[in-house]
Parts: sequence; structure tokens; C-alpha cells
Amino acid sequence: MLVDLRSDTVTKPTKPMLEAMFKAEVGDDVFGEEPTVNALEKKIAALFGKEAALFCPSGTMTNQIAIKVHTQPGDEVLCDVTAHIYNYEGGGVSSNSGVQIKLIQGEQGRISAKQVQESINPVFDWLTNTRLVCIENTGNRAGGSYYSLSQMQELAAVCKQNKLSFHLDGARIFNAIVENEYTAKDIGPLFDSISVCLSKGLGAPIGSVLLGDKEFIRKARRVRKVFGGGMRQAGYLAAAGIYALDNHVDRLKEDHRRAKELSSIINKLDYVDNVLPVDTNILIFNLKERVNPDEFLQKLADKNIKAVSFGKQAIRFVTHLDFTDDMLMEVEKVLKQF
Repeated sequence: MLVDLRSDTVTKPTKPMLEAMFKAEVGDDVFGEEPTVNALEKKIAALFGKEAALFCPSGTMTNQIAIKVHTQPGDEVLCDVTAHIYNYEGGGVSSNSGVQIKLIQGEQGRISAKQVQESINPVFDWLTNTRLVCIENTGNRAGGSYYSLSQMQELAAVCKQNKLSFHLDGARIFNAIVENEYTAKDIGPLFDSISVCLSKGLGAPIGSVLLGDKEFIRKARRVRKVFGGGMRQAGYLAAAGIYALDNHVDRLKEDHRRAKELSSIINKLDYVDNVLPVDTNILIFNLKERVNPDEFLQKLADKNIKAVSFGKQAIRFVTHLDFTDDMLMEVEKVLKQF
């Protein structure tokens, strides 16, 4: 039995999802004639109450397109120190858009409206122009933490008052939604743009969708082409996204349950120093100093369990569609053997 806990991106399409993909009606998306892509874009835009959407190959691309559309070279973007746009997008903010990041030390990946207000530069020739605020919900490096609706509302109000654009890196936004009382429709109006990933918790093989108003998406579509993201018969992929939205949202609670059960197991291991709070499907724990993390990962690999290092003594497990209760029992057995 191979158990892959490296990420929720490792999932394979289910048989019903594959059937939906094979049955997809396709056209040419660059010409705007891709019926299944158009259906996906219309569907997810409606879910969040946005005017339009754009299907892209990856969440990194949707984030980078949003940043480029919202900013001008020399502008400044505010985000948390754990943000994906800062840590895991290859420095794209500078190379693609010519902007710089101002990092905010939030609380478990969450920045506050007060922190944003205090981080906005006054208007002087020698200071960068604060232009965009990006938040991540749920937070990857923050262990899957999520924002409450009131926190997002307060941030949106500060952005509006200061004429700043507000972008949501919602790679795992549905993980946050199923753990809260808010809906996609509650979230949509708060942001100028939203990135939603279909290939993480929702289990599609490829794809993310960028949401915004019609003018924003018109500009974004051109940037997507410049970035090399224009696709042709992409309906086969879009069909997987439609299936995932229809069938794989509520089941995210199963991933969260298993992550919390893993946390309870790992908290009792004498070679583990601490475990970050587990809110959704991401579990980050720190090994004690006496344990070599590379050796620990190799021992896991020898038992057919894959995981990743997350800095110094930190290890990350991510539960997902292809991680079962039987696999959970196997991981527990192996961890207790060390």
C-alpha cells in the first residue's frame, strides 16, 4: 500500500470524473468557443456571485495574472509572511509584474485589518505605492488555517477605504467554506479577484479559475495569453472541474476528520515536539532536535509513506481524496514503530 501525504495535488481522477471528461464537448478556448470551459467559468462565477471567470492551468498562474492586472511596476503588495505568492511562486511578483512585497507577520497565516492599515505607505515620491492586498484562505504554510467571514469583511472595508485592490488566493477556499457558516456567495463580493484551485482538495487533475468583474477578466485573458496559458480543447479538463464542484466539496470534511485524527496520534509521539493546530486538511508538526528530518522522511518512504519537509524540523502531511481510513491506520502503525 502506497500512502502519499505530500500534498492534495497527488490525487487521481475518480472513475466518474474520467467518464465526465471523456464525454466533454470541446472547442477552441483561445477563440472563446470552448463550450465546457465556458460552462465551468459561468458555473463558478455564479457560485461566488462574480461577473466572469477565466480557466487557467494552475493556481500560480491565476495569482500571477491577478497581481499583474491589479498593479503597475513599482507598486507594493501586502501579504502574510507565509503567503504562497511570496514563498512558492518563483519570485513571479517581481519578474512578471515588477512589484515588491511587504510582508506582514499575521496570526497563523491571517493578517488583520489593523495590520493592513498600519502597513499602507503614505504618498511620498520616495515610497512605493501600496496597491494590492492578498490573503490566502486556507493558509498552506500556516497549517490549513482559515479566515472568519468577519475578518475578511474587515479587511475588505480597509481596502475599500484606502482604494486598494483585494485578491483572495483561494486555492483551498472550499476547505474553509465547509468548516464555516459562510458560503461562496458571502465571500465573492468582498474581493476584486479570487483564485480557486480545482486540482487540490477538489481532486481534479489540472486547473484553477480566476474570478472578477467582466473588465478585470477581459484584461486577465490577455495576460493569460502572454503568460502562455491559452489552451485549446481544454474542455476535457474543465469537465473534471465541473464534476469536482458538483461532487467533491462536501466530502472535504472527511479529509479534515482524518487530518485531526492524525494530529491526535502524532501529538502523543515522544519524538515530536509540537503539532500546529489542525483546522482543515493540512497537518504540520515539528520533530524534536534529536531527530534528523531527512532520516525520518526516508524511514517513512521505506514503509511506502510519502511526506515532505516543511523547513528545519517541520514535516507536512496533507489528507485528500485518495487517503483512506485504511491508510490512516497504516500511517498510525508505522509512526508508532519509530
